[in-house]
Amino acid sequence: MKSPTETSTPNVIDTSKMSPEERAALELAEASRVEAGPAGSLGSSLFLGKPLFESVFPFPVQTVEDEDQGDAFLSRLEAFLKEHVDADEIDRTGEIPDEVIEGLAGLGAFGIKIPRLYGGLGLSQANYSRAAMLLGKYCGNLTALLSAHQSIGVPQPLLVFGTEEQKRKFLPRCAAGEISAFALTEPNVGSDPAKIETTAALDAETGDYVLNGEKLWCTNVVKAGVIVVMARMADCNPKRPEISAFLVEMNTPGVEVTHRSRFMGLKALYNGVVKFTDVRIPKENLILEEGRGLKVALTTLNTGRITLPAACVGMAKRCLEWSTEWAGRRVQWGAPVGRHDAIAQKLAKMKADTFAIEAMVRLVSLLVDQDKKSDVRIEAAFAKMWGTERGWEIVNDTMQIRGGRGYETAASLAGRGDEVIPVERFLRDSRINTIFEGSSEIMRLLIAREALDPHLNLGGPVLNSTLPMRERVSAAVRSAWFYGRWYPALWLPVLSGGAGVMPEFRSDSRKVKVMSRQLARKLFHAMLRYGPKLEKKQVLLGRFVEVGAELFAMTASMGMAQQLIESGKADRRDLVETVRFFNRTAEGKVKDLFRATRRNADAAGYEIAKRMIE
Repeated sequence: MKSPTETSTPNVIDTSKMSPEERAALELAEASRVEAGPAGSLGSSLFLGKPLFESVFPFPVQTVEDEDQGDAFLSRLEAFLKEHVDADEIDRTGEIPDEVIEGLAGLGAFGIKIPRLYGGLGLSQANYSRAAMLLGKYCGNLTALLSAHQSIGVPQPLLVFGTEEQKRKFLPRCAAGEISAFALTEPNVGSDPAKIETTAALDAETGDYVLNGEKLWCTNVVKAGVIVVMARMADCNPKRPEISAFLVEMNTPGVEVTHRSRFMGLKALYNGVVKFTDVRIPKENLILEEGRGLKVALTTLNTGRITLPAACVGMAKRCLEWSTEWAGRRVQWGAPVGRHDAIAQKLAKMKADTFAIEAMVRLVSLLVDQDKKSDVRIEAAFAKMWGTERGWEIVNDTMQIRGGRGYETAASLAGRGDEVIPVERFLRDSRINTIFEGSSEIMRLLIAREALDPHLNLGGPVLNSTLPMRERVSAAVRSAWFYGRWYPALWLPVLSGGAGVMPEFRSDSRKVKVMSRQLARKLFHAMLRYGPKLEKKQVLLGRFVEVGAELFAMTASMGMAQQLIESGKADRRDLVETVRFFNRTAEGKVKDLFRATRRNADAAGYEIAKRMIE
C-alpha cells in the first residue's frame, strides 16, 4: 500500500458546489502543481508525523571544488561592493550608476547560475544563495536587480523549460548583463492567475502570437532587454483559462513602459508598468507549450523564493553586528544596554533567528544542488515565509536597540558627524520582503495546500460527488486501510530523536518528532471537523503552517550546527547553546499555536470584519 506522499489522484477536490470563477481558479492551479517525488520531502513529512531526518542528518555539504569556486567569486564581488558601491547614494538618487551595472556584468554577477556553455559562471544554487547573502549585507537595490533578473527573470525558466535554441539565443545575453524581468501581476490580478487579462492570440497566417494587455509592478522592466510574460490564450474557454509563457523582447513594436513605480524602500528599484499593444511574438518564443505557463511560473518561483531569505541572512548578520557593537558600548543607568535583560533577550533571539534562517536557506539550496528535480516546494516556501518575517523582526529590533540613531537617515547622521549606520534604509528596503514573490499570507495558503495534499489524494475522492461511485468506494477502502495504521501510530511514544543526531541535540530532535505527530493529529482532526470547509479556515490553517515552519527551522538549525561542529568550523559550546536556545523559543511558540487552535477569537473577528466591509 502506498503512503499518501506516493499517491497522486486527480480530481480529488469536489468542485460541484463552487462558483464558475472559484472552479476555474482552483482547476487551473491544481493542473499546474508539480507532483511530489516518490520519496516526499522533509517539509511534507512534518505534517504527516514522520519527519524525514535522513535529509538533514547528516547535513548536505558543498564539495570542496564547489565551495572554492564560490569563494573566489564572492571575494571578487565583495571587493567590488566595498570599492565601487555607495548604497546610501543609490538610495538618495534612486538610480544605480551605469558603471556599477557594467562592473557587476564584468564580474559575471548577471549569470551566476547560467552554465559556462552559455557564457555564465556555472555556479551552484548554494553559491548563488551565498552571493545573495553577501549582497543583502550591502545594498537591497542591487540584490533586487540581480535577483529579479536571475531568480524569476529569463535565466531560470529557460534553464528548466527552455529549448536549446532559446537557451543559445537568450542566455548568453543575460549572462553578459542584459537585464531581464518576469511579468505576471496586473492591475486587477494578483495571486489569482485565472483572472489574467493579458491575452495572446495565434495568427494562423504568420504563425506569430499577438499579445495585448498590461502588467503592473514588473521589477527590472524599466531597464530590461527581454522579459517573460504570462498571458491567457485568447481563444480558450473563459471558464477554463489557459495561461502561456512568452519571451518578449522589449524593443518589439507595441511594447511600452508607461510608468516607473516608486516605493517606500528600494528607491532604485527599476519596477514599472508595461503595456502590450498588438505585440507580435515569434512562435519560437513560447516557453514549454501553450497552456503550461503557470507551471513555468510556479516551478520558477519554487527555487526563486530562496533568494529573498538568503538576502535576509546577509541583512540580519549586518544588523546583528551593529546591534551587538552598540549594545556593548552604549551605557545607560551605569551599564552597557546589552547588559539589561530587555536588550540582552533581543540580541540572543536575533543571533538564534539569523542562524536558523541561514540553515533553512543552505539546506534548501544544497538539496537543489543534490538533485535538480528534488521536491522543495514546502521547504522553499517555509524559508521564504519564515525567513522574511524573522528578517523584518531583526531589522526592526535593530532600530529599537539603536533608538534615535536607528531612525535617523544616513545623510543626517553624516551631516552632524555621527557614525553612519543605515538602519533606517535597511528597514525601508526590507519591508517588501514579506510581500515580494508571494506574500506571507499566500505562502501560508500554498503550504497548507501542500500539507493537505496527501489527505486529499486519499480521502478527497470519497467526498467528491462528481466521481463515479465505484471510484469513491475504492478510495474509501484505500483510506480505511491507510488511516487504520497511520493514525494509531501517531499516539505511540517517541523513544529517540533519530539516528545520527549528536548527543546535545537528541532531546530536541525527539521533541520535534513528538510535535510533528501532534501536528499531524490536529490537522487530521480539523479535516474531520470541518471537512471541505477547512479551506475557508485560513487562520487555523495558518497556525498549522507556522508550527510546521518552526519544526523545519529547528531541524535545519540542528543539522547545520552539527555539520559545522563536526567539521571544526564552529565553537561547539557557543553553537550548541545558540541552537538549543532557539529550540526552546520555537517549542514555546509551537505550544502557543497548538493552544490557539482550540481557544481563539477567530469567529468573532471574522464577524466584526464582515460588518465593517458591509
